[in-house]
Amino acid sequence: MSQVSLSQVVVSEEGDRLYTFEYAALVTQTSTALIERFATLGLISPINSMLRSRDIARIAQILRLRRDLGLNLVGAAMVLDMAEEIAQLRAQLQVYKSRQS
Repeated sequence: MSQVSLSQVVVSEEGDRLYTFEYAALVTQTSTALIERFATLGLISPINSMLRSRDIARIAQILRLRRDLGLNLVGAAMVLDMAEEIAQLRAQLQVYKSRQS
């Protein structure tokens, strides 16, 4: 197994730490080719050839949905997008309810 060096920390303009595709592949136990496919399909949003930690978490979630539920890549991404939207709607509803009280 090759070693991944993180001696140079890269930070985005927003202040997020950025990671290489190789690092993401290592921590998600997949290949860089699959991560490149995720980027090509628009399932993650790399900055040039670097990923935010939330992209790496999304990769892990998509892989888990594929493994556990047998979903394809796009289907797994849709499930995550819908779950995020539901969470946002619930938060908005809570704000609305708190203003009504």
